[in-house]
Amino acid sequence: MKRILFFSILFFPGLIFSQSKRKKIKMQLQANTAIVNHLMAHEQYLASDKLEGRRTGTNGELLAMQYIENQYREIGIEPKGNNGFLQEFDIDEGKNAAGSFFKVNNNYLSVPADFFPLAFSATDSVKALVSIDINEKDQPWCIDLANVVEDNVNNPHFDIETYIKKMAVKIAEKHAKALLLYNSSNLTDNVLFNKNDQSPAAPIPVLYITQKGFKKYFTDPSATNSIELNVSIHNQTRKARNIIGFINNHAPNTVILGAHYDHLGYGEDKNALDTVHAVHNGADDNASGTAALIELARLLKHSSPKNNNYLIINFSAEELGLLGSKYWLNHPTMAITPNYMVNMDMVGRYDSAKKLIIGGYGTSATWGEIVTTIHSNLLVKFDSTGSGPSDHEAFYRKDIPVLFFFTGTHPDYHKVTDDWDKINYNGEREIIQFIYQLIAAADAKGKLTFAKTSEPATGRGVTFSVSLGVIPDYAFAGTGVRIDGVAEGKLAQKIGLQSGDILLQLGNYKFVDLMSYMQTLSKFKKGDKTQLLIKRATKEIVFDIEFQ
Repeated sequence: MKRILFFSILFFPGLIFSQSKRKKIKMQLQANTAIVNHLMAHEQYLASDKLEGRRTGTNGELLAMQYIENQYREIGIEPKGNNGFLQEFDIDEGKNAAGSFFKVNNNYLSVPADFFPLAFSATDSVKALVSIDINEKDQPWCIDLANVVEDNVNNPHFDIETYIKKMAVKIAEKHAKALLLYNSSNLTDNVLFNKNDQSPAAPIPVLYITQKGFKKYFTDPSATNSIELNVSIHNQTRKARNIIGFINNHAPNTVILGAHYDHLGYGEDKNALDTVHAVHNGADDNASGTAALIELARLLKHSSPKNNNYLIINFSAEELGLLGSKYWLNHPTMAITPNYMVNMDMVGRYDSAKKLIIGGYGTSATWGEIVTTIHSNLLVKFDSTGSGPSDHEAFYRKDIPVLFFFTGTHPDYHKVTDDWDKINYNGEREIIQFIYQLIAAADAKGKLTFAKTSEPATGRGVTFSVSLGVIPDYAFAGTGVRIDGVAEGKLAQKIGLQSGDILLQLGNYKFVDLMSYMQTLSKFKKGDKTQLLIKRATKEIVFDIEFQ
């Protein structure tokens, strides 16, 4: 009996420890499984065809919004929008010419390959018999821009849009019914559809026929052609909705946790990298970050480090230029003292070859102290810059420390093939747990100090062989490209460009918005010398530049 008692005393503590350890491991495995199952459920729904690609302002994005709201209600997250969880805002898309058409001898010309109306055109319909060589009263007039383009080829201050507006008024006084423009020269004429044009409408319809369209449909300038045109110009807006929740620990500082939930729809905004008119489900971009944010919120609601509050924001309109994050910063739904911001965008394709990329590492000296304390199997690559092509950029511009979690680009990026069955759910689960550990480790550090970082040209989309080194203001609704920031050591800084400057023209190429600016950049290569025209306040300035 004594011997049995002795062995019981000797081994029973170890037995208790072993059982406790096994129980803890079992509970952790169950927790891991639950996170993975939640992630799969979220992403299978958010990246389903039913949501039609979650394009900003569509019913598909509205369904995604309702799903996310319901998740936060179930978790017990406090709503902190203007209307429950929601913060609605309008996106001014400028002028649109949808519904316009142009027929020549019963052939429909295509937009914009063959023709396009100008944004200041009158809204009207015209039927007529037209000869290119003859301009008659009560008929459309055809004007070749070749001579005026050639005469002003070296004049950076010549504005062909102003010239055309004056011409439309002048010929309307002579009873012209429409103005049909073309350019028979090989010189760039800079005639563009400027969706941000706010000038009064011309008295008559104004259409531009491209060289392709002119050669195809007006083969004989002396021939009489039957034409029919209809121009419909209207302003277009979209309703976007940020989703905002809050975990209140009654702490002095608040951590912002964010991810965008919009995507590309059917590719209508021309930001897809394929040309397929089909649903772009956006499983990695950014159903993965959306699902991760929901699960991180669940962990924090269950057990959060108490020295910070947690503001949880699902951003809309990121794909249109970080519009949701900028809107919240300019119209905050609650007063907070921000500590730092963590952004998750494309966190669903982790593999050990590409690693987990953590951007913003240099935005606070404290990040280095914190990250070294985290235990994880993830292989991590650090990027110091606080700038980048996602919503953390807007917070970095407000001098808030940021971290950007990203598992890298892949062949499915911005294509219809970005589907839920390609997600590494266990890898995503480990990223969520990494961020939770990071939040816990940062909890004792108080308010983090902010540091500016270098701003190399980074992005996930199209790259160019040259760059000015500027960060565009994506929310700018005027003509040209307004600068939101200037990269350290790059060309823009060297020539003295400043935040608030508006870029208008490079060489002979004018641009009216960010899309036409990028098309212009693609025409240059390193070593090219040209002139840059900008507007600073009310003054136009010309810089001589050489692309490096």
